[in-house]
Amino acid sequence: MRTRVGIIGAGPAGLLLSHLLHLAGIESVVLETRDRAYVEARQRAGVVEHGVARLLRRSGLGERMDREGITHDGIELRFDGRSHRVDFSDLCGRSVEIWAQTEIVKDLTARRLADGGQVLFGARATAIEGIETDSPRVRHTLEGREEVLECDYVAACDGFHGIGRRSLPEGVVRTFERLYPFSWLGVLADVPPSCEELVYARHERGFALHSMRSEEVSRLYLQVPNGTDPDDWPEERVWEELAERMAVPGWELRRGPLTSKGLTPMRSLVTEPMSHGRLYLAGDAAHIVPPTGAKGLNLALHDVALLAEGLRARYTHGGTGALEDYSAAALRRVWRAEHFSYWMTTLLHTSGDAFDHRLQLSHLEYLASSRAASTQLAENYTGLPRP
Repeated sequence: MRTRVGIIGAGPAGLLLSHLLHLAGIESVVLETRDRAYVEARQRAGVVEHGVARLLRRSGLGERMDREGITHDGIELRFDGRSHRVDFSDLCGRSVEIWAQTEIVKDLTARRLADGGQVLFGARATAIEGIETDSPRVRHTLEGREEVLECDYVAACDGFHGIGRRSLPEGVVRTFERLYPFSWLGVLADVPPSCEELVYARHERGFALHSMRSEEVSRLYLQVPNGTDPDDWPEERVWEELAERMAVPGWELRRGPLTSKGLTPMRSLVTEPMSHGRLYLAGDAAHIVPPTGAKGLNLALHDVALLAEGLRARYTHGGTGALEDYSAAALRRVWRAEHFSYWMTTLLHTSGDAFDHRLQLSHLEYLASSRAASTQLAENYTGLPRP
């Protein structure tokens, strides 16, 4: 099988890259290890930056988001039993969309298949070869057969555990990593949200986040120690802890049946460079951010938008400058997002250290009293313009 761009991974990054290439008249094939039902059911992020929402609309993928998603013009910070709203519209003139990654993947999959795109579910990539030549190859298994996809370029959008990152030559790769001593216990609940916007709560017992998937479904998180067994958190314990950590006068947490429960370890990681030869990494294959800053999905889609531009220039007029600059250009945004995610994480999660506790409260007080400090948060949260 032969194509111009071989894409590994049918998550939002791989599918959007394939779609953007299709709009530019560039053929691609997407290889995905899992089946379609599994891919479309994965629960992931739900905050879409202002610029990413515009990208989805411009590429013909915003209709259902605009109809069923929820526009948020701010977030709420809770600490020391008080509340402070960060007003995005007032501070930076932008907003975010609450639209689950699951729904983005559903729309992208349907669109690629309707457009005649080749998305091969159940195709497990086993090796990437020849990335320093003009004809790289992706070996994969499909329906029990060994297959080879020959292409001009390979885009690895296959996540942290995928084959893409491991296929960069050891001598050219450098990895920067930070592990955190806590995780998030995340739950989905069939209950209308108890708030109009996301609530980020800093409490002595640990961080808590109230988010939502729709007007009928709530998404909530609790800071817990690494290695926590979700089964040790029955429904009643989850709701009691959420109510305690997010409590402010006059507010009540709505409760309902939990439909899913899982643990998310917290880490920061960046792989440099994000490309070598004819192989390009995008999304979690190249970088991981703690979810506190809502940057993972958005970084991945920014990556592939940048990569699609470079590939379009290459096939339109033969220019390779944008492709050669892809890694450096992508990493400028990645490191800004890494810093913001680290800052949000260390600001809101407790360590048990009394000195850290007082520092966090001091900084939160400053955020609540300084327009400049709140503006910096709003600009980063809603998404900075392309550097």
